Order: sequence, then C-alpha cells, then structure tokens
Amino acid sequence: MADLSVTYLGLKLKNPIIIGSSGLTDSIEKIVELEKQGAGAIVLKSLFEEQILAESAKHVELDRSFGYDVHDYIHNYTRNHKLGDYLTLIKKAKAQTNIPIIASINCVSDTEWVKFAHQIEEAGADALEINVSLLPSNPGMRGVQNEEMYFDILQKVRKATSLPLAVKMSPYSAGLANVIKRIAWSKYVDGIVLFNRYYRPDIDVDNLKITHTNIYSTPQEISTSLRWIAISSSFVEIDLSATTGVHSGRDVVKQILAGAKVVEIASTIYKNGPEYVQTMLSEMKAWMSDHNYDDLSSFRALMSYNKDKETATFERIQFMKHFAGIEQ
Repeated sequence: MADLSVTYLGLKLKNPIIIGSSGLTDSIEKIVELEKQGAGAIVLKSLFEEQILAESAKHVELDRSFGYDVHDYIHNYTRNHKLGDYLTLIKKAKAQTNIPIIASINCVSDTEWVKFAHQIEEAGADALEINVSLLPSNPGMRGVQNEEMYFDILQKVRKATSLPLAVKMSPYSAGLANVIKRIAWSKYVDGIVLFNRYYRPDIDVDNLKITHTNIYSTPQEISTSLRWIAISSSFVEIDLSATTGVHSGRDVVKQILAGAKVVEIASTIYKNGPEYVQTMLSEMKAWMSDHNYDDLSSFRALMSYNKDKETATFERIQFMKHFAGIEQ
C-alpha cells in the first residue's frame, strides 16, 4: 500500500494535496466536504489587505457628513469586522475537521495588517501563508526595491507570531533564484509556495473594455512552477509547495519528482468537483505501484535540477534550439 503521508511546515499531512486559497475554502461547509473527499490540508481563502482598506475608504466616503474624525472609527470597525469573520471561520474549521488549517493573508505592504498574524494564531490556525502580491509595474522602482518588500513583510510577521509560515511568491523577478535563496536563508519562513497566479486581463475590442481571461488555470500552465520547483529544490532546504497547472494525480507526481513537498490545487476542483481529490489520489497510488515506490520520499526530487544531468533542461530557454537544433 502506497504511503502518501508527508510533513509540510512541520505539520503532518495524510497526503500532499492541499486545497489552495480560493472560493473553495471560504465556508465551513465546503471545508468539511473537501476533508471528506480526501484533501490533505486546507488553505483558507485569503484575508485581503486591499479589500479591507478599500471597504474602509468606501464607508468613510459615504460618511463625510459626519466629519473626518469618523475615519478612524470606521476604518477600525471595517477591519475588525472582516478579521472577526475570518477568525470565526478558523475556529469552526479547527473544531469540525481533523486536517491542518492554514490561514492566508494577501498583502501589498508591511503596515498594520501584520498585527492580524497574532490573532490568527490565537484562533487556532495551524500555519499561515503570506500571499505577497508583487507586480513590479512601477517604473520608478528598481527590482531590488520591489524584492525587499518580501523581507520587510516576512520579518515583521515572523516577530508577530510563532506559527509556521509560508510565503506565496510572484514569478516576476529578474533575480528570482537569488530571491528564493535569500528568503530560504532568512529563516523568516518554513516554506515557499511557487507561484501566485494573478488576474489575467484582456481587452474587449468591440466595446473597448478591459475584461478577464483564463479564470482557471490549464494543465499547460504547470511548466512555470515545475521549472522553478526543480531549480529551487537543488539549492534550498526548506519546504516547497507547487501551485498552478496541477490538474491530475500525475501532475502531483511531476511536482514531487521535481522536488515539491506538497501541491496546492483549486482550478481542477472548480472544474471537476471536490470528489476529484479521490481520483487524483488514486492516480498517484497507481503510478507509485507501477514504479515500485512505497512512499513519497522515495522519488522526491529525483528529477530536480542538476547541471551535469539531463535535468539541466530546466534551464533551457531557447525554444527553437531545443526542438530544431538551431544554433544562435
């Protein structure tokens, strides 16, 4: 019998399939059902710093007639109301399930929201995932300035809580490997999640409106995280989690072969339903049986990057050279 158990962020999971932060994990009913279907852990839908600030600003604008001194009251009320709902969800999830519950904060700064981390710990969360929304779109900022945001945020959160921490990173960085290494060496976090999947804009050319496209990931999108899991696992020792493009049990196997401890999924569950977790687990077990692997550690990182082996292909970026032997 294949053993799918794994330790991630110091937590014992019955298998490496984690339901990622999404609308799938925003209610106790959904969370209970996902556990029933075999999920190894849950990352709660993120508490969004931007949403709290935007709602606070909206309410303040509506109440200008009461004077500007109402700002602090409304801001604090909005923040505490949102946080209160989130803490209640953590408590219910811990009371009604037996799998690790990982809280999530989506943030764009290192301001007062870091205080939430201690309250999340007190509510009973098993770990905290810091989802750093880094899009280097400001032409006035150098790359190093954008990247330092990771360290500013993580240092403050680490001081605010003793919970195991993971950081969910952006793929946008000119020195991505170096940033990943520095985060791993900083000791601020226990794991790194590769990668954030951002809103994908499109343009409606008939109505001249900005729209969205590809709400759900596709299996073809696995290549980016697979490449960087394989490269990163060759030089970091902390836990790596792979996300985006993982749609089947064989995709989970790919990421573990590349060096991932766990995967986070969402799109495939939106498309196929919570029961699809069982299908993915069955596919993993079948592959392990066919290849005579008893547990995940037996094949983890067998295909991680090594410059002296075939896996050096993970560093190849010249499409035509790879497929047609064209030299530049």
